[in-house]
Amino acid sequence: MNAPDADGLLAEQLLRLTRRLHRSQKRQLEAVDIRITPAQSRLLRTVAHYESPPRMADLAERLEVVPRAVTSLVDGLEASGRVRRVPDPANRRVIRIELTEEGRATLRRLRSARRAAAEDVLAPLTTGQREVLGGLLSALVDGVPDQRC
Repeated sequence: MNAPDADGLLAEQLLRLTRRLHRSQKRQLEAVDIRITPAQSRLLRTVAHYESPPRMADLAERLEVVPRAVTSLVDGLEASGRVRRVPDPANRRVIRIELTEEGRATLRRLRSARRAAAEDVLAPLTTGQREVLGGLLSALVDGVPDQRC
């Protein structure tokens, strides 16, 4: 008889948890009538991390996608008024992407929906358990063992 695949089981649990978190976040966004795809949401968050408006090529590199994918995402976000294309002041042939006020408001609502979704998923855990989980997840994401465990 084969021994259970513990790592495979953990991987499946992580995938199920991720799906649950996404479903919860989607419900939160629908409740406040925010129509945005996960990819558009990720692009908005990425643009917000830059000190000055990034170039489309910078976004493609950061998101690890082809430039055409960024163009499609920006088109959708621009149509909804969340970002705008602006010429680079140093080189007018270069286009940069900046958040609009609507984009910043959407980011605030997205953050609120993510917090509510996380609270929904993490509700069964105590504060201490959440801290341990946070350390373990950081170790997995960063590839560095958590010394507290």
